[in-house]
Amino acid sequence: MKIGVLGTGNMADALATHWVRVGHEVFVGGRDEQNAQRLATRLDGGAGHGSLQAAAGFGEVVLAALPYGAGVDVVREIRSALEGKVLLDCANPVGPGFRLLTEGGPSAALRLAAAAPGAHVVKAFNLCHEDVWRMNPPVFDGQPLTVPVCGDDEAALALTCQLVRDIGCEPVSGGGLDRAGLLEATAALFIGLWVAEQADVRAIVPPLAYATGPRVGSA
Repeated sequence: MKIGVLGTGNMADALATHWVRVGHEVFVGGRDEQNAQRLATRLDGGAGHGSLQAAAGFGEVVLAALPYGAGVDVVREIRSALEGKVLLDCANPVGPGFRLLTEGGPSAALRLAAAAPGAHVVKAFNLCHEDVWRMNPPVFDGQPLTVPVCGDDEAALALTCQLVRDIGCEPVSGGGLDRAGLLEATAALFIGLWVAEQADVRAIVPPLAYATGPRVGSA
């Protein structure tokens, strides 16, 4: 698979490292092409590098590993190169006090979709710190990490699910792109609990067998 990466930060590095390792072709794009070159060199595997426009043109899947607020402007500038492409959004619109910056408006993912209406936007990879994505693979207590994905295009979702599996995780449908805001709100809640309260968010919910309450034996 050909994957274009928009951005040269930690999420770009962590996710692209897995995809290069399993044999995907990766091209890193950045506003500063020297930073793109440095990341491509770290990735090894013959990763290419260049401009954001070039990365968008290269990939059948394009990862938008960009800070919330910058993503819409970047995507709008290169929207013609994203026509018909899968655009993965991993941004978390979380501000000071762990506040959801999109509250009362469209999600970050829906804003990207509006900026590049010809792209097939999928929300994924936003619930974990970049160092979790660096794990090879992200497995905890013998259970691979589950990654919710939200999107409207079946082919785009299928490609995204393959990329989730390629990093050793299991995809699960989170619904359409209209539900991406729920993933973003979940991230804001979790980050606040992890950082401010030092809480283990996995302890918040019961095991699946008890999700609808304990089973009561028949009399």
